[in-house]
Amino acid sequence: MPFVKVQKNKAYFKRFQVKFRRRREGKTDYYARKRLVVQAKNKYNNPKYRLVVRFTNTQVICQIVYSTINGDKTMASAYSSELGRYGLTVGLKNYSAAYCTGLLVGRRVLKKLGLFDSYTGVGDDEEDEVTGEIVSVTEGKRTYFVDELAGDRKPFRCFLDVGLQRTTLGARVFGALKGASDAGLDIPHNHKKFPGYDADAKDYDPSIHRERIFGAVVADYMRSLQEEDEEAGTTLYQERFSKYIEAGLGPDELEGRYEEVHKAIRANPEPKHALSNKARAAKVTHDKKYKHPARRTHAERAAAVQVKLAAMQESSDEESGDDSE
Repeated sequence: MPFVKVQKNKAYFKRFQVKFRRRREGKTDYYARKRLVVQAKNKYNNPKYRLVVRFTNTQVICQIVYSTINGDKTMASAYSSELGRYGLTVGLKNYSAAYCTGLLVGRRVLKKLGLFDSYTGVGDDEEDEVTGEIVSVTEGKRTYFVDELAGDRKPFRCFLDVGLQRTTLGARVFGALKGASDAGLDIPHNHKKFPGYDADAKDYDPSIHRERIFGAVVADYMRSLQEEDEEAGTTLYQERFSKYIEAGLGPDELEGRYEEVHKAIRANPEPKHALSNKARAAKVTHDKKYKHPARRTHAERAAAVQVKLAAMQESSDEESGDDSE
């Protein structure tokens, strides 16, 4: 094939259009965002709500968001760093913490909408415990992913927004989805991405999913490290689970602790502050900016030097006196 020189002349660059900034930065998948945001026109300005789940190096973030012309609006949010109020201070970014954070944001938004008592979800009492199974109710031609419908008020429906995360089988993002679903939110989903699903046999074992929710995998790993330390004389368990040991959490206490956290979240999902950070910052009257101290005059600096010299001379005189004795 003969060599063909690529001609990118002035006319080409006049027609060139750069992509959106967040696309250039690799932060937003606009192909997926359009399908999550665009609403049918016969919905009469009824927004499409999204359960946005994001992971940082230290915590899980769950938000209920809807889109407007002026930008996205957040109805409710929950962070796994808040779980310390409910009794969980370690392991704030694993599957179990993602479930707790999804449960927290779900109960929080239902409290805000007045659906807190109408849709209690799964695991509200001892008889209705968390099993990992998917619940749904069919009315007419529509399926609602809740345990039961409460009269005329339909459940709050939202859709999972995973962002740029990989949706592999058993990913943590689906732990947050399960937590929000068990909280009473109507989120369309199935079992094919949950832990316990066998793609080859096309079979789903909810007991495996329940073990992941209550940290059984972490507990098994802790026991294996303890056995390895006893056999080899190492200290891997103390090194890798030092924070758990400080919090008094061993492999046998994990499941009970997560049950207590779930109960505490359901008892009081309200945020610590009634107002947002922005609203509380607007009410601050004092100036929070750091102000450098006023520059000293030449006389003040000279006086400070004389004070230091006198202190040094006094200390040297004391040392010489001790030596003479």
